[in-house]
Amino acid sequence: MSARQRPVRRIVIVGGGSAGWMAAAALGRALAGQSHTLTLVESEAIGTVGVGEATVPPIHEFNRYLGLDQAEFLRATHGTIKLGIQFDGWGGVGHRYFHPFGFFGVEMSGIHFHHYWLRHLAAGGDADGGPYNLETMAARAGRFAPMTRHGPVHHAVHFDAAAYAQYLRGYAEAKGVVRVEGRVADVRLDPEDGFITSIAMADGRVIEGDLFVDCSGFRGLLIEGALATGYAEWSHWLPCDSAVAMPCENDGDPAPYTCSTAREAGWQWRIPLQHRDGNGYVYSSAHLDHDEAERLLRSRLPGAALADANRLRFNAGHRKAIWNRNCVAVGLAGGFLEPLESTSIHLIQTTIIRLLALLPRDAIDPHVVARFNRDALHEYETIRDFVIAHYALSNRDDTSFWRDIAAAGLPDSLAERIEAFRATGNILFEPGDLFGPTNWYAVLTGQGVRPQSWHPIADGLANEELAARLATLRSRVSEQLAELPTHGEFLRRLGR
Repeated sequence: MSARQRPVRRIVIVGGGSAGWMAAAALGRALAGQSHTLTLVESEAIGTVGVGEATVPPIHEFNRYLGLDQAEFLRATHGTIKLGIQFDGWGGVGHRYFHPFGFFGVEMSGIHFHHYWLRHLAAGGDADGGPYNLETMAARAGRFAPMTRHGPVHHAVHFDAAAYAQYLRGYAEAKGVVRVEGRVADVRLDPEDGFITSIAMADGRVIEGDLFVDCSGFRGLLIEGALATGYAEWSHWLPCDSAVAMPCENDGDPAPYTCSTAREAGWQWRIPLQHRDGNGYVYSSAHLDHDEAERLLRSRLPGAALADANRLRFNAGHRKAIWNRNCVAVGLAGGFLEPLESTSIHLIQTTIIRLLALLPRDAIDPHVVARFNRDALHEYETIRDFVIAHYALSNRDDTSFWRDIAAAGLPDSLAERIEAFRATGNILFEPGDLFGPTNWYAVLTGQGVRPQSWHPIADGLANEELAARLATLRSRVSEQLAELPTHGEFLRRLGR
């Protein structure tokens, strides 16, 4: 029996952290009560990258799949609410805009609201679109509740990544996942087809498996170290290759959004948690010295530092195959897109869900693997384009970093999307894309792209009717906002 025909009953996860324990929790939930064995190998001596995380709304789908209680989850992870991202300095020094979750207005006559809004702007209307998005107005007011009488308040969460991993560890072990402490010393391959047969631990133990999940971080211990899969790099468009992270004290109730501030050689994040703020500077080492990056971050902390700096090095891109032979790479082992739009946890989640959907039983079929990889790499590329758009449309030339960004050009797929929007107001996206019309509209217009036209259906409303509908939408958002407690009050009700 060849390796490709072996039944998959023994699943081995190498690496812990958010990626490892998310994979363990989901697989444990999916296969509970069956004959599979699930083993997670991690070493406390190696540690994990997690420095505090911001997420996107689909995190709730993952937590619901596991059956987690949101209040318990937020308490366990020191979590707060995220209604979107405030971008400072990205459209030029002193410029600010907000990228919200939820929806901008409502669809009318089968087209997206922003087409009517573009018509409104062309007629000299008020340029502030915030009153047409509840999440923007709630962020401005520092308010949140999951629901109003008219529907949900769309949101993601901020949480302590290490606490999330620990929380999921308890969940996974209760589902039968066995944790093995120790360092992997060797990866053994089948000489006939190159499939992984086992891992050898530094203390001599050997752990055999049929399917291996690589959650070993940037090292890619299995997917790259053993299988030499190769890496597609995007540093030409995304030159930031380093980060320094540092927690600090917070002052008062945390804001219900992430802050991203453009800096001289990259950007700085601020993620408010219940017990502290997470801060970091993502930068290009070709444009800024590591020690200087740390000094600058320290000088800009909104509160007293709570720990030493954590330095990270990375290359934007992905493995040429996320699933290679009988190994699936999850999280940083599969690829990395800087956390500008908080997609790291999401890419872990979608890789796991994709694996669950295509989980092999009696064989690892090459057609299934090919489909998995095609979908995974397409997702990386669409998110890549969204991240690049922030840089490419920055309108900054005050440092060599921003001048080099401007000279880098664009992927064809992103150039097509921007030009279509500029010419017609249409946003090109596919069903299933993480970022849809509201997201693209917020970023493209937030950074200065002004469409020259709009959809012809938007001309079908008389001026008076359009004005009346806009007033109704503003009123509804205002009514919903009035129902919401402050973000701090919401967190206190959780019993934090």
